[in-house]
Amino acid sequence: MFARIRRILNQFFRNSRTINNEPLNKVSLIVIILIDIFILINVFSGLDDISRWHISATQAYPCYSEWQNYRTKTTQDKDYEIVKLSLRDKPNNQLSFQRNYQQAEAGHLGNVSKTCLQYADYKDKINNPDKQQIIKTIDQKQAKISTLEQANRSIKAQYDSTLLEKIAGQGREQSINQVSAEKAKQTLEQNNRQISTLKQENSTLTNELLTKPESINFIAFLKDNNQFQEVDKGYQQASFWYPSIQLAFEFFFLLPLIFIALLVHKFAQRRGFGLISLISWHLLVIFFIPLIVKIFEFLQVGAIFKFLFDIISVLFGGLVFLINYVYILLIPIIGFGIIQFFQKVVFNVKVQTASRVQKSQCVNCSKKIRQLDTYCPHCGYSQDIECQNCHNFTYKYLPYCKHCGASQNTSVL
Repeated sequence: MFARIRRILNQFFRNSRTINNEPLNKVSLIVIILIDIFILINVFSGLDDISRWHISATQAYPCYSEWQNYRTKTTQDKDYEIVKLSLRDKPNNQLSFQRNYQQAEAGHLGNVSKTCLQYADYKDKINNPDKQQIIKTIDQKQAKISTLEQANRSIKAQYDSTLLEKIAGQGREQSINQVSAEKAKQTLEQNNRQISTLKQENSTLTNELLTKPESINFIAFLKDNNQFQEVDKGYQQASFWYPSIQLAFEFFFLLPLIFIALLVHKFAQRRGFGLISLISWHLLVIFFIPLIVKIFEFLQVGAIFKFLFDIISVLFGGLVFLINYVYILLIPIIGFGIIQFFQKVVFNVKVQTASRVQKSQCVNCSKKIRQLDTYCPHCGYSQDIECQNCHNFTYKYLPYCKHCGASQNTSVL
């Protein structure tokens, strides 16, 4: 097994650093590396772009976050807060909520939820100058209330200090406070009356805002459980499948590049085009790197992870770290299976040797040689092995002797 891996690695580095079995000079090697880096950056850039081709769950259900927050809030003013979010100054060039939601569909696959578009339509109906002015008035009054409350805190601190000075018998001329206790008390009472009036006015304005027909319809829509459950279910499904959709598009981007690079590499090897063979080999490696990276990313956030997460959550409750144990066990098994597949099927030495012998190629480097050549004139590799039965020389790696037909039971070294 280790001999096979060593042979594959040696072949990998030989293919990466040689042209027609001649080593690259330093300048050529630097140029190749720079080309590799440039192409790798562009491959990842293309992958990032195509992975966002299909709209995400957040884009497909843009109302979900606001709606979910509204339903989980327990404060009494949550109706006012959600209506206030819909009231914003809208310049002439600013899109409506509905049009802003629909922008996610432009140049992308997928559709925005119709329920969220209906949600946005309710918000657009609320958002008019009349209600915006109510909000501005409420904010101004609230700011004034905050200023008065801050002033009260300062005055109260001075008032308490003045009372202590008075109890201690300290004269007014010796006081460190600018306001007397009587004056401070009078100002506090005046400010409290003003605060109470402002709060009452704000309460009236808030009720006026919430009793508008558009606000009533919007709140009723928000409290419709059937509507929210539809959005919640769609959002959860979209979140579950989105990583898989991204991986599919990334495969769609990478597989044609890998296939073309492989074809060019095989063609260049057959024709003896050393430089093209080298560059296509590098491209093949570069295209495989992001493919492997994306597969491992998917295993951490995709449907498989969600499936394991749900199972472990049900069986073991909060012991989610057990997923890491599953991956530690599962990934090596999957990796072993992939290695075996490529060893036995894709890069099977006996299959490759049979094909190369039929085409009069070197069993090692696949360059064209004569049938009687014992050693490859291109790489110096020995083509024959002694038969265990008749002791004549026969082809390496092939299962039967070409002279006596005896089984060779050859092992790949």
